[in-house]
Amino acid sequence: MALLLAGCGGAGHVAPRDPRSPARAATTAHVTVVIAPPAVRPLRALVTAQTQDRLLVTTVPGGRVVRTVTIPGGPSYVDATNRVIVVVSTGSGTVTLLDRRTLGVIKVFRGFSSPHIPAISPDGRYAYVTDDGSGELSVIGLYDDRLLSRVFVGAGAHHLAFSPDERSVWVALGQSAQTLTVLSTATLGRPRVIGHIEPPFLAHDLLFTPGGDVAWVTSANTDYVGVFDVQTGRLLYRIPAGPPPQHLAFSDGYAYITSGYGSSIERVELDSGAVLRRVYAPYGSFDLDAAGGYVVTASLLRGTLAIYNDQLRLLRVAALAPSTEDVALSAP
Repeated sequence: MALLLAGCGGAGHVAPRDPRSPARAATTAHVTVVIAPPAVRPLRALVTAQTQDRLLVTTVPGGRVVRTVTIPGGPSYVDATNRVIVVVSTGSGTVTLLDRRTLGVIKVFRGFSSPHIPAISPDGRYAYVTDDGSGELSVIGLYDDRLLSRVFVGAGAHHLAFSPDERSVWVALGQSAQTLTVLSTATLGRPRVIGHIEPPFLAHDLLFTPGGDVAWVTSANTDYVGVFDVQTGRLLYRIPAGPPPQHLAFSDGYAYITSGYGSSIERVELDSGAVLRRVYAPYGSFDLDAAGGYVVTASLLRGTLAIYNDQLRLLRVAALAPSTEDVALSAP
């Protein structure tokens, strides 16, 4: 049953071409200077291999493992910035902070009941971690590596999402959640519960759009994703999706929705909700991330990392481990 858990996260960066060495093309009449388009910095996929106690650092789009980090206790979910990696190990009740550059351990936080999903605040200064067992949301300051606070949000606290303006966080209470807890994060170090939303289906994953006015919530019991008004909590419309539960990632005006049991991933226009494409994904590909022109999915049940371009053209499927639970994209 432990292998039926799933989550998501990630980031990416672009580096411009060195302006001191442009490509040049000359003619006898005049000289034309041609500036090449900016080069995209290579990305890495950070993949948790829970049954092997390892975090795998994998090239994108190559799919080659270039580094491994041993993390005792079964690392399950991961999120990252360009400075720090946050790894949650549900089985051992620990949260590990790694230096993004060296992959060395910064600190290990213990004493959790059943920690699950990490989410780093948009400004990169805080990590929020849900705990299914205690029903708490814990706040870690990434600027000083301290546990700042814990707040009870409800039994089964699982997936969560920050609003882009960092003023609000929604938490799904369970993998098949009847309730979403709404927190004010006006003070990021000490969030407080301000309300609840009861969606008309069992909720699983959730994500605020970049504009912050609506939130997408995937389902644990229906073949669609619901789009909700953030101010009122009202369901605005539904988007067709594969068999539940689904997971979400946003990038460059598009949403990507996986269905691990449906072996599919789809590309959806963020503004209209129009499904543009649905393609194959390895069975069990629940968790995903999207950044820098790539989309990646980790298969909990096949142990693969599938790498797509942003149009969902499959570039590579890399077999990495018996089980790959979560993935986050990051610049090396």
